[in-house]
Amino acid sequence: MQQTVKSRCFFWNLMILIFLFTEPLFAAKPPNILLIVSEDNGPELGCYGDPYAQTPNLDHLAETGVRFENAYVPYSVCSPSRACFLTGQYPHQNGQIGLATHKFALYKKETPNFVTLLKQQNYFTGLIGKLHVNPEDAFPFDFRAIRSSNFNRREPVTAYASHAAKFFQQAKDQPWFLSVNFPDAHLPFIKQVNGRPEMALSADDVKPMPWVGVDTLRLREQVANYYNCLARLDTGVGLLLKELDKAGETQNTLIFYIGDHGAQFPRGKGSVYEGGLRVPLIVSWPGVTQPGLVRKELASTLDLLPTALTAAGMKIPKTLPGRNLKPLLTDAPVTDWREYIFGFTTGSFPRNCYIQHSLRNTRFKLISNPRPGTDNPIAGSYLDESHPHFVISGATAADQKTISAQTKQAFARWSQPPRYELYDLQEDPCEWNNLAEDPAYAATKARLIIALTELQVRTRDPFLEPVNLEAFVKEQYENRDMKYRKQNDFRWSYLDSFANWREKQIVRPQ
Repeated sequence: MQQTVKSRCFFWNLMILIFLFTEPLFAAKPPNILLIVSEDNGPELGCYGDPYAQTPNLDHLAETGVRFENAYVPYSVCSPSRACFLTGQYPHQNGQIGLATHKFALYKKETPNFVTLLKQQNYFTGLIGKLHVNPEDAFPFDFRAIRSSNFNRREPVTAYASHAAKFFQQAKDQPWFLSVNFPDAHLPFIKQVNGRPEMALSADDVKPMPWVGVDTLRLREQVANYYNCLARLDTGVGLLLKELDKAGETQNTLIFYIGDHGAQFPRGKGSVYEGGLRVPLIVSWPGVTQPGLVRKELASTLDLLPTALTAAGMKIPKTLPGRNLKPLLTDAPVTDWREYIFGFTTGSFPRNCYIQHSLRNTRFKLISNPRPGTDNPIAGSYLDESHPHFVISGATAADQKTISAQTKQAFARWSQPPRYELYDLQEDPCEWNNLAEDPAYAATKARLIIALTELQVRTRDPFLEPVNLEAFVKEQYENRDMKYRKQNDFRWSYLDSFANWREKQIVRPQ
């Protein structure tokens, strides 16, 4: 009998030891991470209440996950925005302060990012669609497909899902990170591609977004095709999610959906107004997200990387200014959240060079223009038909003959900005009325200026120093002929001077 008891004890002790040593092998793998990115669109989706959007798949994703009502990018142009969410850093922190096609780049190839960090956790990584951040080899994806921007839509929307299916097969039993970057709704706004969308909208069906301030038949045609692009995007998202389901991965996948910045209409893309910086953000994570929840806290695309790293069981590097979104994925109260959202632009290339910063809290928005009274060529690209890069979705001279006095005043302010702009977004969400010189808002303005300066100091923003700012603008103006694009060895001087300045001790300006 005693021998039997000893045998049983030995057996169970052995089982416990085996479990302890093998348990990590049987532990559930960390979640897959699917990052879906659309081009040049703000929250003009059905789930955000847009009356013209035909987006049932994205609407359903919002129903199964969490929709962020107040989500923002730090920079409303493609390359800087993408560098921000891939590295989790502000543009002045990572160096990508302009378009990759104009030779702007990260300060350092070794900058940690979504790909390099998740690969440390044995994630299989993939990108379908363009990257548009320099240098490309800073992002060593295991899988690449449709490397071009595909703005002409020669690659059909179905191709993105087909390549995703191949990626899922290659990932096998590894956890994976896949970014799928759709070309819609970037210019040109193409009405239909391969019969999609089936029921295309026309000018009679829509009106421009309220923040545009222009409503003509010509512009309505652009707006209608913008919504047709969004409908085609939505089809692509639906096809992609079907492939995810076929692969049996839906229940173990954290899905982010974002637009890379706002739409390319006046006071949208390229600006620091709400039309440029505010984007859709939907997060779906089965078993974690509370279906149909809407959060109104200020969220940033900088928050994607910290959230993904936490999901993967990794520590968030102290160098990342973003926040882990997981506490906001249920309706549990969150008291310690950010107070401010930061925005920035350099114009993104020499012919549009103009420096602006913005900072908003839950109600007020400050815009800082450190070179007041000078022409803003970003505005010119939408309002001046003689601008070498005037966009078809801008406001022509004929369009501008129809605008209200309020819009005319806003366009004039955008074209030659004052030192500061201040908007009450609760009362004036489209930013028509500048309160910066109103004595009743002097304390609010002063508080936001201090907060902006503190953020710049904390994140080591080289543009805080006037010498750096003027040197950058001077070099941009000297290269407006854009001959540098054909020079293989061309390198912007800020890549060294700003990087060196950031290594030094920042002294708060007096």
